[in-house]
Formats: sequence, C-alpha cells, structure tokens
Amino acid sequence: MTPPILYHCPDARSLRCLWAVEEVGADVDLRVLPFPPRAFAPEYRAVNPLMTVPGWVEGGRLMTESAAICERIVEGSALEVRRDEADYWDYRNWLHRSDATLTFPLAIMIRYTRVEPAERRLAQAVDDYKAFFGGRAKSVEAALADGREWLVAGRFTAADIAIGYAAFLATTLGAADVLGEATTDWLHRCTARPAFLRARERQRSDASQL
Repeated sequence: MTPPILYHCPDARSLRCLWAVEEVGADVDLRVLPFPPRAFAPEYRAVNPLMTVPGWVEGGRLMTESAAICERIVEGSALEVRRDEADYWDYRNWLHRSDATLTFPLAIMIRYTRVEPAERRLAQAVDDYKAFFGGRAKSVEAALADGREWLVAGRFTAADIAIGYAAFLATTLGAADVLGEATTDWLHRCTARPAFLRARERQRSDASQL
C-alpha cells in the first residue's frame, strides 16, 4: 500500500504532522521543501495551489491544515481524545486554537524577520505581534497552572503536539520570554519526547538531500 505523502519545510507548522507521524509510528513518504515553497519550489503548485506546508496527500486527497492532518494521523491511537471522553471538546478547541489563535501572530513575526527583504522588515510589527502572541499564550499557562502534566485527558495527545509546536516556534523567534513558567516546563516535556527529536532529525536528514 502506498504511504501518504507529507510535504514539509524544516521547523514550519508541518512539523506538527511529522511529529505526530513519529509519535504513532506511521509510514509516510516525507518530501522536504525549501522555505518558502512559493519562492523556491514552484513545482509544488501542482500539488498544492496554496503553496503552503503541510501538504498531506493520501488516497488522492490533499489536506493542507496541520491540526486537521494531526487528527487524521492520530486517529485510533492514544493520542486521540475520543468523542466519549469528558475532555473531547476541550481537545478539539485546543486543536483549532493552535493555528487560528496562537500560530497566526507568529506567522506575522516570521514574515517580518525572515521572509521579507531587509528593506521591508518591520521591527514594530514584530514587537506588536510578539505581545499579541504573549496575551494569547496566557490561555496555555492557565490550563497548566494547576500542575497538570498535559493539556487534556490526563495524557499526552495531539493537542499537546498542536499547541506545543506553537510554543516551540515562539522560542525560535525570540519570544520564549512571554511564555509562563508552567508553559515553559510543559514545553520542555514536549520537546524532550523521542518522537519530537526524531522528527527534527529526520527533517534535517531529508533537507540535506535538497
């Protein structure tokens, strides 16, 4: 059976999907692209007209939203919170919050620190959206402040992958200082997981073939 294809850029939000793949031991055909694909991988448009990553191709279907792809990957595993579990709707809310609320301001920071040419970079926008992210990240701190180890269901789930990636991305953008103490401790638990470390090593190994 042909494995799904994951189109990915190192440390982009598609890392959520690669991390989930490593957590559940799924077989995937990883295709690492240079960032941003719209500038450096024009052939990718034939796969994903949005020119964004992730791109997940399975059974002739394209998926492009990282949290939804994570749901697909962890389906049937302990990383999924099932509908009959008490935390099901909290779990779903965290999955949606991961991109719509938390990764969005970080994407603005990426644009004005890494993507735009030097003359178009805007320090004020970076500072403003860092503060914006910090305000939104307080929801993570509040959820963890009671000493819980993971976000929902008393175990590590795809919610930790989805939100954990956003917190990890913040640290790569110089925004670690806006994360609370409980969030920082939780992020360390997330990024110390063997599957996260394997995912980052795998993306480096495949990127070296570009």
